[in-house]
Amino acid sequence: MIKFLVYSAILLGIIAATQLMRVFELASELKGTRHYEIKEADNRRNGKLMFWFMVTFMLFCFWQVIKYKDKLLPVAASIEGVELDWLLNFNFIIIWVVFIITNVLLFWFSYKYYGRDNAVAHYYPHNNKLEILWTTVPAVVLAVIIILGLKSWTTITAPADPNMRIIELYAKQFDWTARYAGTDNTLGGFSYKLITASNPLGVDANDPKTADDFTVKGEFHIPINQPVEFKIRSRDVIHSAYMPHFRQQMNAVPGMITFLHFTPTITSKRMKEITNNPNFEYLLLCNKICGASHYNMQMNIIVDTQEEFDAWLKKQKPNLSAAPATADAAEIKEGK
Repeated sequence: MIKFLVYSAILLGIIAATQLMRVFELASELKGTRHYEIKEADNRRNGKLMFWFMVTFMLFCFWQVIKYKDKLLPVAASIEGVELDWLLNFNFIIIWVVFIITNVLLFWFSYKYYGRDNAVAHYYPHNNKLEILWTTVPAVVLAVIIILGLKSWTTITAPADPNMRIIELYAKQFDWTARYAGTDNTLGGFSYKLITASNPLGVDANDPKTADDFTVKGEFHIPINQPVEFKIRSRDVIHSAYMPHFRQQMNAVPGMITFLHFTPTITSKRMKEITNNPNFEYLLLCNKICGASHYNMQMNIIVDTQEEFDAWLKKQKPNLSAAPATADAAEIKEGK
């Protein structure tokens, strides 16, 4: 019944608007004027409306930035994240400058040069200097943005320091597993042919480097101010390791190892204070729609002080119950 009343009201509104337009047309004909002819007074009024729309629109945009600037991104919690935030803000500055200049000119011209009776247009088909200017300036700006972006990307994906702590992030529908390299800081080999119910990561039990590795689920720990390298694998489909507070994301691609590294700078306890949220947790998310339970594919990240991390590390024990290797030696990959 309610839907019927709503649709009826909409229909009556359309009919009323149509009749009002018809009344306007008839009134114009009685006055001896043509309703479709635009007069100079109409253009002048529209020009003024354009000007005041520009003022209102710009004030609204600035208000939006001031009002919500603290809600655009969470606090960057890594050295690389701070650099990427700077790069993003640099892009925003360029966008805002171009946005303000183009829109002010657009609405100012509508106000300044509204249509006048007997006005004659000036034919101005080409200007080589203008063509060069508006081709060169954007090209230079884009080149600067690309160069800075490549610099940041190279920093994150460059070969890691051999002394970095190595953690493997293993993705499958629909969860994550973290595998830590042991005291030798080298992950044991693996092969998809070794995957079983008791060896879900397919690690090679015959590899001596596997003996001190251990895995965790639900959450993993990393130390503050210490660079960590992540080796990322997928069992089934493309996933994406996304850690928003650290500004890090890398695809997990079946059949290959991807990697990234970063240095966390804010502990989980400190971030709870910064956000004023006692339940805050850093998260590892999947940022690829990987199936029906994609939304549930996440893992907590705990950033500890070095002392807390060392104490947690001592409690961990190698817990891989890998089946004996049956794959060919050439097919077993090392998790260096």
